[in-house]
Amino acid sequence: MINMATKDLSLYDINSVPSAAKMKFGIVVAEWNSEITFALAKGAVETLKRHGAKEENIILKYVPGSFELPLGAQFLAEYGNIDAVIILGCVIQGETRHFDYICEGVTQGTMKLNLKYNKPFIFGLLTTNSQQQAIDRAGGIHGNKGDEAAVTAIKMVHLKNSL
Repeated sequence: MINMATKDLSLYDINSVPSAAKMKFGIVVAEWNSEITFALAKGAVETLKRHGAKEENIILKYVPGSFELPLGAQFLAEYGNIDAVIILGCVIQGETRHFDYICEGVTQGTMKLNLKYNKPFIFGLLTTNSQQQAIDRAGGIHGNKGDEAAVTAIKMVHLKNSL
């Protein structure tokens, strides 16, 4: 099997990221596969702070599993003065089609939220074939998808604010 994710998710041009000092972020994290998802959240929070986000402007909330991520993100968008919502979860392929249904539901739900609220909802869902692949993308040899999601959130808020 060819490994398509050869890019280090934590590597980026730090100078290409605008200041997040005046931005407010929601982060919704699935509790399922918490070893992975909590590492993703840690990466996202650290990256937001590295770019100037104040701790009080980072709202971290948890949902039971990845399927609940879009609704948790909607709650954050509706009940908080949030500029962007970062969605973090992990679904690992199993022996049934459950993987496909969950991944599709989160993907479609996230896309719909972006359009409904006209604000960035950042897709930070790991969809891997194994636990090791997830570990590799949650601070392991491929970096941390949480870092990438945070950078994307900052850049998308900046884009919206610049228009």
